[in-house]
Amino acid sequence: MAKPRIFISSTFYDLRHVREDLERFIRELGYDSVRNETGSIPYGKESASETYAYQEVEHSDMIVSIIGGRYGTESQEEAGYSISQNELRRALERRIQVFIFVEQGVLHEYSTYKLNRNVKGVKFQFVDDVRVYEFIEKLNQLPQKNPIAPFQTSKDIIDFLRAQWAGLFQRFLREQSRIAEIEIVDEVKSVAGTLQQLVEYLTKERKNKDTAIQSILLSNHPAFRRFAQLTNTPYRVFFSELSELQKWLNARQWKQVKERNLDDDSIFEWTREGEYLKLTHPIFDEHERLKIFSEEEWSDDWLERIPLPDAAESTDDSDNIPF
Repeated sequence: MAKPRIFISSTFYDLRHVREDLERFIRELGYDSVRNETGSIPYGKESASETYAYQEVEHSDMIVSIIGGRYGTESQEEAGYSISQNELRRALERRIQVFIFVEQGVLHEYSTYKLNRNVKGVKFQFVDDVRVYEFIEKLNQLPQKNPIAPFQTSKDIIDFLRAQWAGLFQRFLREQSRIAEIEIVDEVKSVAGTLQQLVEYLTKERKNKDTAIQSILLSNHPAFRRFAQLTNTPYRVFFSELSELQKWLNARQWKQVKERNLDDDSIFEWTREGEYLKLTHPIFDEHERLKIFSEEEWSDDWLERIPLPDAAESTDDSDNIPF
């Protein structure tokens, strides 16, 4: 069963204990916590370490961003921002749900910064770099108006998140009945449209009748629904042969697994970071054309989305920690 992935973003050394407490809280809820020091960010050799952290941000469902008094490690990808700041910026750009917390002393002194932003030589007590306040100012100017909550201890953050996530869950439950009604209406419309097409074709000349019915069944193939569901595709999916499916999956960053690496029961597999699609039934004929299946003949168990084995935990020391 899929779990919400919560990315913990902050500088490391000054907020280490806060990060550990949040990790424990998130896992107690049954969610997946993503933070560097537990090895949950897989690093490769092709790019800089921070690049892989940003990729994990994009694959997360929520970001908990904690801003303390340290600026952190300078980003090599974009000057003028730290890595932890860029993690939050990437989440905001992708419209990922974010929760932002600022250390109370830093937030109190922020008002002093606003009064003296144009005064040279001003030193601040709670931050090691004035760019911390400059970043908070940019956050306050964003059109989304993301709420920024102060904290003194990790308990303040945990209590806030517990209340917020409980509210989100309650809203989800209320919206489910409405979503179910909409889905039923959409399904009725789809079935009615298919029946109308069948009536029109069957009342015409019998010439080419079988071809017409095959075309109608193909346009409503259950494989399209299943691929869209597993790849979180919001639009209608359509393909009539294997090559078209391969091109569409490649465009969505799913790469085909070589035959020698397939599971014993797999016909085809496609992989994307941390997961793979597994097809266990031959849905294409010898000419690689899509076979016709009705909903009664089709089984969703033929196509599954499965997580890959967890990446090995990093054993490097803190020198490689991108915070």
